[in-house]
Amino acid sequence: MTTSKGEATKRRIIDAASNEFARFGIAGARVDRIAADARSNKGQMYGYFGGKESLFDAVYAEHISRMVNAVPLPGDDLPGYAVKLYDTYLSHPEVVRLTTWARLERHPVGDMYDDGEDHNREKVEAIREGQRAGLVDPGLDAEDVLSLVTSMSMAWSPASPLIAAGPDDAGELHGRRREALRVAVRRAFSIEQ
Repeated sequence: MTTSKGEATKRRIIDAASNEFARFGIAGARVDRIAADARSNKGQMYGYFGGKESLFDAVYAEHISRMVNAVPLPGDDLPGYAVKLYDTYLSHPEVVRLTTWARLERHPVGDMYDDGEDHNREKVEAIREGQRAGLVDPGLDAEDVLSLVTSMSMAWSPASPLIAAGPDDAGELHGRRREALRVAVRRAFSIEQ
């Protein structure tokens, strides 16, 4: 399947903007750097995406969609889900950086996604299924459980206030963190049989 020239240009702009926004946020990103990195020009960029904020929204939507679909949540394995998120943040730190910038510059309070779609519906329902099956504490709201598990998985992400994990960290260090995360999530949300 061939890609039209316009689609290829849009792809280069999204890729260049992803790097720029992850490094500098919306306010610090420079349109001229994005255009140069994309081998495009500002006119094309504005023509495809409107302004800088609209371009950020397009970049963010793509990354979040990829993240939501990359790590499914089985209601019977919250600890495993948290560990998979840890690994995803490790291999795609730009997603955490983009989310942090979106929280700081676009959505300082409330739901991070204000696009009218329920991005977490399937994950919340999986947690409810785990609650109905007696695997997840039914006294907790499923949306709160999802938020807490996600936050716990980010303990060593680029948004961490203490230690940010990197791909070059020793394997045993990642193993220790994964196990600590697995145990903490299990203890926090599981109903012990």
